[in-house]
Amino acid sequence: ELVAITFTFIGFGLLGFYDDVIKILGFNKAGFFGLRMRHKFMLQWVVALGSAAILHWGLKIDFVYIPYWGPVFLGIGYFFLAALVIVAFANAFDFTDGLDGLSCGLLMICLMAFWLISMADLDGVLATFIVLWLGSLMAYLYFNIYPARIMLGNVGGLAFGATLAVVGLLSGKIVALMVIGGVFLAEGLSSLLQLYSKRFMKKRIFPIAPLHHWLQLVGWEEPKIVARAWLVGLVLAIFGVWLAVL
Repeated sequence: ELVAITFTFIGFGLLGFYDDVIKILGFNKAGFFGLRMRHKFMLQWVVALGSAAILHWGLKIDFVYIPYWGPVFLGIGYFFLAALVIVAFANAFDFTDGLDGLSCGLLMICLMAFWLISMADLDGVLATFIVLWLGSLMAYLYFNIYPARIMLGNVGGLAFGATLAVVGLLSGKIVALMVIGGVFLAEGLSSLLQLYSKRFMKKRIFPIAPLHHWLQLVGWEEPKIVARAWLVGLVLAIFGVWLAVL
């Protein structure tokens, strides 16, 4: 389990770090802003497939748990599903990290939910990792809450989002992961829809994306948006834990 977690965290962290460094060094160059989107996406898939390989062939995980149904065995299909989930959460988290304290607070709520799930499953290794991660996030949130003095950047955004996905995949509770991380997915989906509507429909679905920037546009103050998002995340986490133990 720790191999999958460490590989994912370091792999996506290095990808985000490279992108951040290039942005800083090439910020003033015309038409240059970090990695091109398609290149970043391809590299994310390379790392995600590596993580999925560890989960599927290294840890022999080939199923997902569906509430009221039980485990569903996917065979090789799990390998591709796991990679998709990892890439989705990496980008969704990165999109969410746009307001002071927003992504970190939501991540802590998600991790507390998965700590309860891992304890219920008697997974001591995963539970211990989650506790250690929560401890480090508490220290970070102290300096990241409004007004923030430090930020994650892509190095933290991609690494944290992808690692959260691996934590959920290790638990086998993929439906619970989608619910518990619902705020991240909503933010990521809003950005994805905006991107494709601008490219293929030549118009915007939303005035601005992701959702937290739209709320700013309509007049909500930053601390208000963050607090409401945390509340929504807490409700989803409670519901997700309930689904996980059915």
